[in-house]
Amino acid sequence: MDFKLELVAVPVSDVDRAKAFYEQVGFNADHDHVVDEDIRFVQLTPPGSACSIAIGKGLSDAEPGSVKGLQVVVTDIEAAHKALTERGIEVSEIADLPWGSFVYFADPDGNSWAVQQGQPRSHA
Repeated sequence: MDFKLELVAVPVSDVDRAKAFYEQVGFNADHDHVVDEDIRFVQLTPPGSACSIAIGKGLSDAEPGSVKGLQVVVTDIEAAHKALTERGIEVSEIADLPWGSFVYFADPDGNSWAVQQGQPRSHA
């Protein structure tokens, strides 16, 4: 039996601001549905990912900005760093660790993300 992680709730304080931010990062807005005045569901998916995030109103009791350490994986960390920077996203410098190369960013509420290239960059 497969157990596929397909949706992660990310608590935000301003749904429109967060949606705009994640679209700026490059996520695709799959759904934006207002159920009623207390519930709004927005699903966004990183390019190439089988897992999406859900932001909205009435979806979670978690504090906005409380999700730390979300991670996406890329094949070229330098290209990812450049693309995020060109989109106006504030990202860290590339960190080379024995288990991969990373850049980090956070959404406007402080939910934090890591972008990982599986193997450390070659400096040859």
